[in-house]
Amino acid sequence: MSSHTHNFIETYTGLVGFGFDRETDENTVRYYLQKFSDDKFSEQLIERLSDEELSEIFLMITRIMRNHLSEPEYHSLFLKDN
Repeated sequence: MSSHTHNFIETYTGLVGFGFDRETDENTVRYYLQKFSDDKFSEQLIERLSDEELSEIFLMITRIMRNHLSEPEYHSLFLKDN
């Protein structure tokens, strides 16, 4: 069984838009992140990104995790260490 899940995108029926309210913004970001990480989509997009764009995405994600996750959370939630 896979250790990664993408259930939100399969069940969310609310508004997808940004700037309406905090809850909608949070749900929209979750929706976009799960759509972005879809295997078929990411295979097509990633190979088209420039080196600079790849670096920007990697550095932004790393910075956000460093700012908002503890070391144990990083290992258990992101790396899925047991």
